[in-house]
Amino acid sequence: MPPSSQHAAPPPRDLPGADADDLALYREKFRRRLPESLDELHGPTHGVVELPLHVAWSGMTSYDLGKPRQRMGLYRTVLHEGLHDDLPRYLNQDLLLQLWPVLRTLVGRTVRTVWEDAFPQLATPTKAAA
Repeated sequence: MPPSSQHAAPPPRDLPGADADDLALYREKFRRRLPESLDELHGPTHGVVELPLHVAWSGMTSYDLGKPRQRMGLYRTVLHEGLHDDLPRYLNQDLLLQLWPVLRTLVGRTVRTVWEDAFPQLATPTKAAA
């Protein structure tokens, strides 16, 4: 999938050359996985979800969406490890929007930045106003 200018990440600042290049590549890895729109996220909202090994390669592979901690764990895992086709399959737009205020504190800075830059509705009110 070619990079989309809609989701272009800002260049890293204040880092030595090699570190900035590594960070830019890391951001690009997550940016390329993004859906074009949150509307594409039609994953389940209830029941038990079984993740494939390429997503849940370490730890739990089965998540009960009726249990808040497991639901949060599923979303964190999919955001970090899911590929482009996994995101619409396992994430649900409404649940993501509901979980994001807490979820954003549980995912890595790069994942949080890539998602919030691409989808302003996820950004905190302070960042969105800036």
